[in-house]
Amino acid sequence: MAQKNMPDTLNQDILTFVKDTTGAMGLALQATVTETADGPRIDLDGEDGEMLLRRKGEALQALQHVVTMAFRHRLAEGRRIVVDCQGFRHDKDVELRQMAKFLAERARTTGFEQQLGPLNPYERRLVHMAVAEEPNVDSHSVGDAFIKVVIISPRKS
Repeated sequence: MAQKNMPDTLNQDILTFVKDTTGAMGLALQATVTETADGPRIDLDGEDGEMLLRRKGEALQALQHVVTMAFRHRLAEGRRIVVDCQGFRHDKDVELRQMAKFLAERARTTGFEQQLGPLNPYERRLVHMAVAEEPNVDSHSVGDAFIKVVIISPRKS
């Protein structure tokens, strides 16, 4: 029984942390949490959301990193927290999946490797998952540290 309540408590703690953090940043945003198959998803909305989305969402990415670092020890294996603002990350995720599928098709038809990136770990995971759904192609990451590229290649027979 306690295990069942744990995600609710964790989600509430994450939501409170995000509200407190954005408030300390001087941003008036509404925050909601949704439990997904991959883990908690925090959605932010409000006029001040544009502040998080400037410069290709750098501040949103920084907030994502802070939240992940603060709660990673409380997440079950394989679960992730996603922080989104005004659907920005969702739209970028859809775009990234479409690009991965396009490049997988190109690799399959041309026989040549395709490269996507540089990408952060979250983005690379999305690409690898999208490529895994495609027949006769494989993907792997190359590079150093936090930012790497994904190579999509035709599967060798």
